[in-house]
Amino acid sequence: MLNSYFNAKLIDYDTIRVLIFSDIPKPDNTPIKLIKNDEEGKALNIVSRKFMSGIEIYECKCKEKIILGNEYYISIESFGIMPLMLTDVTSFSDFDKEYTYNNDDLGITYSKDKTIFKLWAPLASKVVLMIKQKGGQFDTFKMNRADKGVYTQVLDGDYEGYLYRYQITNSGLTFITTDPYAISSTGNGKDSIVVDLSKCNIDMHDDNLPVYKNYVDTIIYELSVRDFTIDEHTNIENKGKYLAFTETNKKTNGGHECGIDYLKSLNITHVQIMPIYDFKTIDEYNPNKSYNWGYDPQQYFCPEGSYCSNPDDPYARIIECKKMIASFHKAGIKVNMDVVFNHVYEYERSTLERIVPNYYFRRRRNGSISNGSGCGNDLDSQRPMVRNLIVDACKFWMDEYDIDGYRFDLMGIIDIETMNIIVEECRKRKKDAMIYGEGWNMNTALDDSLKTSINNAFKTPEIGFFNDSFRDIVRGPNGFDRSKEPGYMMGNTDYLEGFKFAILGSCVDYCFKPRFASANQSINYVECHDNTTLYDKIKGCRSDLTEKRILHIINSINATVALSFGVPFFHAGQEIGCTKYGVDNSYNKGDLYNKFDWNLFDKNYNMVIYLRSILYFRRYVCPKISDAKQIGDVNTFTNLEDGSLMVEIVGINSKFKHFNLIFNPDDEDFNYEMIDYYLILISPAGYLKNSSVFTMLPHIDANSVNLFVEK
Repeated sequence: MLNSYFNAKLIDYDTIRVLIFSDIPKPDNTPIKLIKNDEEGKALNIVSRKFMSGIEIYECKCKEKIILGNEYYISIESFGIMPLMLTDVTSFSDFDKEYTYNNDDLGITYSKDKTIFKLWAPLASKVVLMIKQKGGQFDTFKMNRADKGVYTQVLDGDYEGYLYRYQITNSGLTFITTDPYAISSTGNGKDSIVVDLSKCNIDMHDDNLPVYKNYVDTIIYELSVRDFTIDEHTNIENKGKYLAFTETNKKTNGGHECGIDYLKSLNITHVQIMPIYDFKTIDEYNPNKSYNWGYDPQQYFCPEGSYCSNPDDPYARIIECKKMIASFHKAGIKVNMDVVFNHVYEYERSTLERIVPNYYFRRRRNGSISNGSGCGNDLDSQRPMVRNLIVDACKFWMDEYDIDGYRFDLMGIIDIETMNIIVEECRKRKKDAMIYGEGWNMNTALDDSLKTSINNAFKTPEIGFFNDSFRDIVRGPNGFDRSKEPGYMMGNTDYLEGFKFAILGSCVDYCFKPRFASANQSINYVECHDNTTLYDKIKGCRSDLTEKRILHIINSINATVALSFGVPFFHAGQEIGCTKYGVDNSYNKGDLYNKFDWNLFDKNYNMVIYLRSILYFRRYVCPKISDAKQIGDVNTFTNLEDGSLMVEIVGINSKFKHFNLIFNPDDEDFNYEMIDYYLILISPAGYLKNSSVFTMLPHIDANSVNLFVEK
């Protein structure tokens, strides 16, 4: 029939709404029938009929409650047959109670005798397992629907190495997709693969790793697998790969240590590795033809294939990723994994949406997808099965890959309850597991009081937050309108009072109300993978400075990060003045803008020596305090000339009874007379480990950080 169309949607378990658009109205005596599976159609009871802009709207009652797992169709004589849309069921008040599955066996459970496949697909009328050997043809097995909408299939025999997919039918639409709980796959995530994880067991070298009582005892260094190892100016063999971090005794062209040996020498405690789960926008077979940081998740339980030696080898990505983590552990460095649970890549084509339509992604009141992430699809962490997915992934990477903690991308999109559960589960596994992330108050469809944002930091005392006010005060703010504005350590002494607040870990009631319950929550940083580098920020704000002076200021700002109360955080390349040539967001700009420049490393090796010495002091000498009251009690400020600042730290348990920490952000030197003779511990040369020089009238260099102690 021309100009005729209708559809039907379930709006309650016994209520169906039918919309008819047609030049010819439906005759009053023509029934609307419901067809279940292959049964004969039964007439629905039409309880109301409305007209709206040429559309007839019928509300109909079923004689029996709709039961998920069956195929339902609506038939109207002369108009045809259409599938009954069940997607709104996920919003029914009792759906989560009825269908939440809390067992931890989704995905595959493998043994040589049998493999069990389980998929949560409560709306589906049919799920078919498609499985084949590599190079063969798919065999199909209709899966059995069990409790809570979980489809299962048990295949007897040894299916190790078999490729599999799921064919899922929801509301008459059939899609073929991979397993959202897959632990390995072929290249580019085309097929999930059955693997025997017992073949992936290696020594993770974590027996002798230190346990850190507080976050402030740690030093975090952010890097990307590709960016840190891809540069041509080293003899690292596996450039851009997991295995690059297993190579020892490697050198730069200038003869300096590089790779894992450099990281071991730097006195950091943790690396924060940018995404290593499988992400979408890199062709794993041709990784050098494209570039992306990896904040576009595709598979949460499967390592990224472009970082391994063979993306089609189901074991290569697992074992090589493990070897990288084990290498860090052997070097005494713990591993925090950067995770993106706020969105996926293209939700319309995602495995999650195809398996359970209208469930995984947060919606606004008008039904539109929430877009606080800026990527068009916010995961709805409050939904029990979304929460389970996130928590299960965190548990899996800790259990299987020995991950030590997590950095959460756009954590403000995730609800507090979910994050607190993650803390609880991770601490069961590692009592010093670090959990922290970006606490921006994102414009997602979640009440502000429920977001894991900095605004709610006192509700999540075990979770750390990137302290953007520390960044903005110390180096200057981000943003197009303020990109040229320098911070305190670049000479903008208007920030003096804010600087005091920042270096106290933003947890003391001074100048501003505390942002955090303790200094453990303050991740102090001035550069991360986002936005311009520290070098570019200084160069953009202070065009009057020489290159030598810019690098000198970088040293001073890095020392400020290291010596402030809170958790020091550094981005790879920050210590040597790496540049992105002014680019603010380089997520897909390629190696030129993102790589760690080992040639520059050789050129600016004196800066490496400086930071290494400062971090040695931070890690092994400097007393570290997390308690907000104690921080407030032991610190006294003295304003010096031209906006400089002396911080006196007295009353802490240390072999030194009195610290004088002097920050000079000004471009001029000055002399300062102290009340007694003090030992010089930190100067523009770095930490003077064997210092025996006492002074009462120290010379304070321009743009410098200095530390003096009274024994």
